[in-house]
Amino acid sequence: MAPKFEWWAKGNNRKGTPVVVKMENPNNWSMVELESPSEQDFLVEGRREKSRNKNARQLTWVLLLKAHRAAGCLTSLGSALIALGTAVRRRIAAGRTDTEISSSSSSTSSSPAVIIKSKPRFLYTCLKVFLLLSLMLLAFETAAYFKGWQHFEAPKLQLQLPYGFFDWVYTHWVLLRVGYLAPPLQFLADACIVLFLIQSLDRLILCLGCFWIRFKKIKPVPKTPISDLESGCFLPMVLVQIPMCNEKEVYQQSIAAVCNLDWPKTKILIQILDDSDDPITQSLIKEEVHKWQKQGARIVYRHRVNREGYKAGNLKSAMNCSYVKDYEFVAIFDADFQPLPDFLKKTIPHFKDNEELGLVQARWSFVNKEENLLTRLQNINLAFHFEVEQQVNSVFLNFFGFNGTAGVWRIKALEDSGGWLERTTVEDMDIAVRAHLHGWKFIFLNDVECICELPESYEAYRKQQHRWHSGPMQLFRLCLPAVIKSKISIGKKFNLIFLFFLLRKLILPFYSFTLFCIILPMTMFVPEAELPAWVVCYIPATMSFLNILPAPKSFPFIVPYLLFENTMSVTKFNAMVSGLFQLGSAYEWVVTKKSGRSSEGDLAALVENEGGKKTKHQRGVSAPETEAEKKAQKKSANKKTKKKHNRIYMKELSLAFLLLTAATRSLLSAQGIHFYFLLFQGISFLLVGLDLIGEQVE
Repeated sequence: MAPKFEWWAKGNNRKGTPVVVKMENPNNWSMVELESPSEQDFLVEGRREKSRNKNARQLTWVLLLKAHRAAGCLTSLGSALIALGTAVRRRIAAGRTDTEISSSSSSTSSSPAVIIKSKPRFLYTCLKVFLLLSLMLLAFETAAYFKGWQHFEAPKLQLQLPYGFFDWVYTHWVLLRVGYLAPPLQFLADACIVLFLIQSLDRLILCLGCFWIRFKKIKPVPKTPISDLESGCFLPMVLVQIPMCNEKEVYQQSIAAVCNLDWPKTKILIQILDDSDDPITQSLIKEEVHKWQKQGARIVYRHRVNREGYKAGNLKSAMNCSYVKDYEFVAIFDADFQPLPDFLKKTIPHFKDNEELGLVQARWSFVNKEENLLTRLQNINLAFHFEVEQQVNSVFLNFFGFNGTAGVWRIKALEDSGGWLERTTVEDMDIAVRAHLHGWKFIFLNDVECICELPESYEAYRKQQHRWHSGPMQLFRLCLPAVIKSKISIGKKFNLIFLFFLLRKLILPFYSFTLFCIILPMTMFVPEAELPAWVVCYIPATMSFLNILPAPKSFPFIVPYLLFENTMSVTKFNAMVSGLFQLGSAYEWVVTKKSGRSSEGDLAALVENEGGKKTKHQRGVSAPETEAEKKAQKKSANKKTKKKHNRIYMKELSLAFLLLTAATRSLLSAQGIHFYFLLFQGISFLLVGLDLIGEQVE
């Protein structure tokens, strides 16, 4: 008799057929419950239908809202692109090419401040020819792609019969690539990769040395404490020199800063070495010097009629003064540098009881490092240079390149090394190398900073970098025999020749330009030669990460920094070749344009601290305007304001279109990482070529 499940039925109000037994196999049976729909189910279903209709209406409104937002974004993006295109067109129309500027400057400039020789156009001609060939090959490869020629190998091509003239031409082009073009291109690529790896290893070792210095807290400590200076036990005679040339934007704060150095007035003499050819600038500087003389500062003004030898000739002429023999040390500052009052008290004590020490170099700090993208990228480079390169070489080798300013020399070391020479455009590196060969040691103080400013326009930065990269190659040619014949150790000779000159001054700009701007685009048109992805992306990204470590606030700019460094490689490569082979602009010297930013912060601080009352001369702030200053201001106010314009750089533009053409070709081969690198690098060259980075120039 079947059991009754009344207790279960009472607890369950669901209606329907209770049980159906399925017995396909006596040993394997299952029980399934079947239900008929209840009234409650009909109510729930109605609610679901209403909610479904409501959800559908809500979804429709959401989609319409998103479509409206997308349309708004597209509209704003379109207007932004139109505005960008208009700005670019306006800048191009108002801009002048670098070739036009160089020719006009060479024909009309009579100022001795800038001597411009005819620049070598060989590189630009080669780039134009290369660009033309790449455009022709892109059209040819595109036509072949649409005809079905994709990823064929040479053995298969030899077995195939051509269907027409185009197929016959493309077949022989591929065979030419495989047999004759790819092997030498691959060999050159492999050679550049080896140089790239060596330079990356050198960069890694420098970073490890910097980490070790920080971990061990290694820091140069003077044998004579500052207390001995205050007691008068060690207060040597110090000569301070400020060489300048037509730098009326910054002369006031530099003169005021050195006149406020905390050093006994009887133990210091300041030389203002003016090479200006502008009469107004000369009178302004003279008035500033006379003003400080009246206030008790020991300061003299020197002006050269003939600007022979540029900065080196200026310093050499000043050192020939008869009173220099009374001084033991000389501190050198460029016109835009503002040392703190305790600068000498932090540097001079290191010379006490250290007769082998010839130079104490301080670090630079920049008042306008956040002015624009260009100054931010410069700050990354120079932060690595001082924090890593200068500090590591100082601690482990006692040698580094003198930075030309913000340093204190022992005058005996300068005289023993032959003094200042005008044979190159890097007189600071020249004297440092010769002093090193004579056994003098150097110290770099990373915690002693001197305020200065960075070039804010690409034109000024480009000129500066050209001089900084052509000069070392001139010096390498001239001093190589002296290095080989010197009595320093083999290890120091190896460091000086291979690391200091060849690897960091020659190999670095060579492979940067050749590998990423020439070989990489060529491999897109000759795909049989390959560059691995780790060469194109991973190692450069790692090196950029290491370079940016000393400036951690600049991490958001790591990608622009990587692209901009490759963009600058064309200028550095051109300068390196010019200096090495004495071509064209090897001896071109252009004074870096200053904007006077370093005085604005001091004026603001003066207003905040004194409420407009000038009770004491602040660092970098001059006294009330002199008569010469008032005349200069009236004259400048009467003059018509100079318009700012852009300069169009043809080599950078040629490389931009070359890289963008290669990026388009890489799409046919489906090379992802290469395409993105070429695309963004081409855009970077395009922005720089149109002078859309940094401030405009007058």
